[in-house]
Amino acid sequence: MNGPVPGGRQLFTDDDVRAAVAAVVESGALPAIVQAGHPVLRAQAVPFTGQLPEARLARLIDIMRDTMHAAPGVGLAAPQIGIPLQLAVLEDLYDVPEENAAARERRPLEFLAILNPRYTPVGTETASHYEGCLSMSGWQAVVDRAATIDLAYDDDHGVPAVRRLTGWQARIAQHETDHLSGTLYLDRAHTRSVTSDEEYAAHWARPDIAEARQVLHF
Repeated sequence: MNGPVPGGRQLFTDDDVRAAVAAVVESGALPAIVQAGHPVLRAQAVPFTGQLPEARLARLIDIMRDTMHAAPGVGLAAPQIGIPLQLAVLEDLYDVPEENAAARERRPLEFLAILNPRYTPVGTETASHYEGCLSMSGWQAVVDRAATIDLAYDDDHGVPAVRRLTGWQARIAQHETDHLSGTLYLDRAHTRSVTSDEEYAAHWARPDIAEARQVLHF
């Protein structure tokens, strides 16, 4: 696993946010998901301070939710569609095999839109599992994450909230919140575990990572 993960630089302004949102909302089509190498994925996203009218923010959240479903994925951060704003959407209602759900503590997560999120680990327990990312299409790697977190955020009406999340829900929230500081999951990954989706399906698609850890030596 890599050492401390540096955050991105502040590269964008409120005007950049408004312009990017306008391009997405007014296009009439779901936006493309930008891929690693795009500068928006490596920048500090701009905090939401009311730059968008309530109706426009609501429309953006709907578009992000539809884009996440179409991908398909369980989370999407605004930078992943080219918008440098501290906004992400989360939802995990997929059916998964019972053995996988148990090993990964994967429980349904109802739709949640989060603005200006921050997370704090609760305790020292960590969990290690393969992760992928819609902005690094075709690849997965093992990432150690806090098993339980307190997620602090503003909801879509600007109301502050704190929510305790565990297991896979905590992993999703950490992954998406990291995007807003310019961090990709690969920055935190055990690089010896990196695998294409095809090789993951052929060799490492197990409820846990024990066999991958032993064979790939990470």
